[in-house]
Amino acid sequence: MTTAFIRTTTRTVTFSHPFSLSSVEGMQPAGSYVVETDEELVDSLSFPVYRRTATWLHLPRSGGSATGGMAMSQTARIDPDELDRVLKAGETESLGHQDDHHDKERAG
Repeated sequence: MTTAFIRTTTRTVTFSHPFSLSSVEGMQPAGSYVVETDEELVDSLSFPVYRRTATWLHLPRSGGSATGGMAMSQTARIDPDELDRVLKAGETESLGHQDDHHDKERAG
């Protein structure tokens, strides 16, 4: 059994206009979104290097009601290069680089 060291970096991006990404169905409303990036430690080198393994976008809750009904939240796996292109296109602004780190070991 191999143990992989995975770290998750969390940041917040703000879209000032509705936007779309190829892996997310439909237009998404303007607002702030949490983006998580998972990275795996490459252990074959003599110095620490991390390889990105997944990037996730947390979407707003849908299906609930203002009176406290059940709501479903969604997390979509996205292409980080596509997100970067949207960010660079001036449609968004990034709030900070890294808000939080979560390091964990996973058996894999």
